[in-house]
Amino acid sequence: MTDLRATLLAYALGVAAASGLAWWGLSSAYGRGEAAADMRWKAQWADQETLQAKGLAAATTANRTEEQRRQAAINQVANDAKQQQVAAVVDATAADAAGQRVRDQAGKLAAGASCTAGDSGATRRSQAATRAAMVLSDLFQRADARAGELARAYDAGRIAGLACEAAYAALKSK
Repeated sequence: MTDLRATLLAYALGVAAASGLAWWGLSSAYGRGEAAADMRWKAQWADQETLQAKGLAAATTANRTEEQRRQAAINQVANDAKQQQVAAVVDATAADAAGQRVRDQAGKLAAGASCTAGDSGATRRSQAATRAAMVLSDLFQRADARAGELARAYDAGRIAGLACEAAYAALKSK
């Protein structure tokens, strides 16, 4: 029976050794496979990070280029609007000067409307005509001054509106 026990013990030790060897072999193979898979994933991850970095750089460059284009367009619109505003002020100044000459002439005509005659009735009529001419001259001066103010306001609003439309169109187009 001792032989049987020794045989069984040897057989059990052999099975245990074989199981240990199999476990070690499988564990070692699993570790090698896990390391290989880990290296493949790391390589794929690095490739993905590189691809994303290139995409980010390209998108950033494109966005900056578009921003610079838009800013240049807005600057051009602003410069054009300033030039138009200067031209409108120059035109308004010239119109004011011409209007002042016309008002001065109207005032001279109104002041010269009186005539001195030997007839007192004619003198009274002349004074009434002079007063009416002075009132009309004053009314003309006020109307002309107001028209100049309204023209300046209209020009400024028109220039601002056109600049706004141009800025919108410049930003909208690509």
